[in-house]
Amino acid sequence: MATQQLNPGASSKALEQLRGKHVLITGTTGFLGKVVLEKLIRAVPDIGGIHLLIRGNKRHRDARGRFLDEIATSSVFDRLRQEDQEAFESFIEDRVYCVTGEVTEPLFGLSGDRFRKLAGDIDAVINSAASVNFREELDKALAVNTLCLENVAELARQNKSLAVLQVSTCYVNGMNAGQITESVIKPAGESIPRSTEGYYEIEELVRLLEDKIADVRSRYSGKTLEKKLVDLGIREANHYGWSDTYTFTKWLGEQLLLKALSGRALTIVRPSIIESALEEPAPGWIEGVKVADAIILAYAREKVTLFPGKRSGVIDVIPVDLVANAIILAAAEAMGESPRHRVYQCCSGSCNPVSLGEFIDHLMAEARANYAEYDQLFYRQPTRPFIAVNRRLFDAVVGGVRIPLGIAGKVLKLLGQNRELKVLRNLDTTRSLATIFGFYTAPDYIFRNDDLLALASRMGELDKVLFPVDARQIDWAVYLRKIHLAGLNRYALKERKVYSLRSAKARKKAA
Repeated sequence: MATQQLNPGASSKALEQLRGKHVLITGTTGFLGKVVLEKLIRAVPDIGGIHLLIRGNKRHRDARGRFLDEIATSSVFDRLRQEDQEAFESFIEDRVYCVTGEVTEPLFGLSGDRFRKLAGDIDAVINSAASVNFREELDKALAVNTLCLENVAELARQNKSLAVLQVSTCYVNGMNAGQITESVIKPAGESIPRSTEGYYEIEELVRLLEDKIADVRSRYSGKTLEKKLVDLGIREANHYGWSDTYTFTKWLGEQLLLKALSGRALTIVRPSIIESALEEPAPGWIEGVKVADAIILAYAREKVTLFPGKRSGVIDVIPVDLVANAIILAAAEAMGESPRHRVYQCCSGSCNPVSLGEFIDHLMAEARANYAEYDQLFYRQPTRPFIAVNRRLFDAVVGGVRIPLGIAGKVLKLLGQNRELKVLRNLDTTRSLATIFGFYTAPDYIFRNDDLLALASRMGELDKVLFPVDARQIDWAVYLRKIHLAGLNRYALKERKVYSLRSAKARKKAA
């Protein structure tokens, strides 16, 4: 995109509003946070400074050491290194400030003076720190996705002009159906009191959840305690209208900020399912296995052939670089315009939809035709189809097949054969994936992004080239078949260690 020809006088509101500004980012050890950081360094050369809140660990007690060892070495920065290694290193040295802190600790674990100085040093905060585990223990999910936002709100109290940008998720929508607009989401389950300002009053609900967590803690310990806290999170999420603990606690976090920052600059950016980069920093760049990829990987390894889903349903996938661009545009707007609350959804479902059926068909077609090109992903050519069926049929088939297989497995153990049946293991993998992701593959909703597209149109001509956010530019056949699978193969999966008799003999001879 950045190589496109421009008029000599093309303007950029984003670059103007970010010039000389200082931005704090949380969550840069994560996938999205790294892409936001890379794009700011590469596309906003006049930014004043980037402050990174990073937790120390066993290897590095201070944030700077961990940043240099774990973040600055990432392949996300390969393009910057190749274009100008010296300039990249100088930027890191002069304008990247690392703050050792923990998002869930009061004042990020900083002293009062240090926290006040941090608040005064920055013009905006981009909070992308989160626990994205759909089945997280409720206490941990609440701490990271909800309660730690009190620290973000406190930054704004210390600095009245601070712009706050919260990275949320389109799936705070929960179990609501239909067209989902860029607005405060109403719970689909048990009612929660709503204020006259539009946000939901969550204090009593949070106290109730904390009481239930304390009760579980008083009765269980060890692995049993972990399981009970996971179960509690799912149960409470379902009760109030969400499919999982992650989306429930992210919704709670939105309400906390909407109340705490009444009258202040708050922008909530909600991405849908974030996947590999469309173009930047490199086509297909990704880190780790994301939501859809867990199912793709299971199919590639021939562990899953049947999955609950609605072929006609729109599976809302968005490349990570479009999300990073949306965050940067929204942050620039928040710093340059009058303070108010804004919500933007970064998604593809309303403007360039791809159905689950099309998604599956693209992947199967590429697997059949070119599996050998993706040697880390496909160990051999898949021989069976990937079929999406409705949930009731899926449960009937999987449950009906598993019972006799389970009996057969027990008989084999009685006969002294301790190996589990491969089919039984594969069924368990299928059921586990279906439990976690089944809600996302049978969608009854369409996410709209009219306000985000309007934001992009209000920015300068250069911004449309530097920071594209429009999902209409995605050719799904090219993206899914060539860009995304290649990215998974190159960046997300470790190189296979292929063991052969010949190589074993060669090693023995060399020894």
